[in-house]
Amino acid sequence: MKTVLTIIRWVVGLLFIFSGLVKANDPLGLSYKMLEFFEAWGFHFLDNYTLTFSIVMNVCEVLAGVAIITGWRIKFFSWFLLLLIIFFTFLTAYVLFSGKIKECGCFGDCIPLSGSSTFIKDLVLLLLILLIFMNAQKIKSNLSSQFSVSILLLTIIATIAVQFYVLKHLPFFDCLPYKKGNNILNEMKAPAGSVPDSFTIRFKYKKNNQLLEFDQAHFPNDFDSTYEYVDRFDQLIRKGNAEPAIADFSLRTIDGFDSTAFILHQNKKYILLFAKDFSNINEWKKDFEELLAVATSKNVPVYIITADADNGIKLFKNVPLLKCDATVIKTAARVNPTYFVMQDAAVLNKLSYADTRLLLQEIANTK
Repeated sequence: MKTVLTIIRWVVGLLFIFSGLVKANDPLGLSYKMLEFFEAWGFHFLDNYTLTFSIVMNVCEVLAGVAIITGWRIKFFSWFLLLLIIFFTFLTAYVLFSGKIKECGCFGDCIPLSGSSTFIKDLVLLLLILLIFMNAQKIKSNLSSQFSVSILLLTIIATIAVQFYVLKHLPFFDCLPYKKGNNILNEMKAPAGSVPDSFTIRFKYKKNNQLLEFDQAHFPNDFDSTYEYVDRFDQLIRKGNAEPAIADFSLRTIDGFDSTAFILHQNKKYILLFAKDFSNINEWKKDFEELLAVATSKNVPVYIITADADNGIKLFKNVPLLKCDATVIKTAARVNPTYFVMQDAAVLNKLSYADTRLLLQEIANTK
């Protein structure tokens, strides 16, 4: 039994560590997922705290995984782990059975799982953790208290440090469709071999004060001018899977003209600066102006993409400014702002404003 418990502890611990680290790679992604839950539950008073909750949740997952492997204070951490998995199982059950949220985000954007898969995974973990919980008295740690405390403190510090780093410099692993190396136009197309939604057209007519409804293949045999047209609509008869990775990317001028095709078909290097807003402009404006001067000298166009066009116009008089939806920008650019180095629709490079110096060097070396 001791060997079985050891195996279970390592399996559960490694899964929690992996899950926590995957989400710690992109804590903003988890915070946006929390916003979806709060929206569904009407908990709008918590909207401003989602990033804090995200950081804490990721630390708790990794900490619980490390603690259960070390076996130190096993009674306390088995309780802690049990409460976590009960909470996660509730969330995945809500996703699966409510239909209000598409995915729970258990492994972030890097490993998307269906609602049923995540729910089953959590049920299995719940059973394994119950075994650990009920046999906690049989588990003894081979590590000293001092060493165990040191490992757990290091775990907390490292997990927090990783999250603050990626919040400043972009995730280590970009799992979103706007990542370096992707072609945005290709990501806007339906996947190869996918099946589109299937619809049928239904009509509503009135005859003899009766409202009749039928589709285009089942018109009444006596259909004539005595039928009074009321309405027509499309009815979904089979849900397809032809959803592109990028479904809502659009760049518009201040006047509302759609410039997406023009921007993404430039057969030369250019830079897009995605700035959701300008709340932290004092941190990056000086570096941006220096980059703009170098890019101009190298004939590399620079465009600002923002959801805050009114302030953008006031702040930047000589830079082309394009409007984009804030949700799209939050997906494309996890750091506000983020530079995209482009060639046609291909993302050649992607850098946080905190790494503007690296981009300056890259543009300066452009021939």
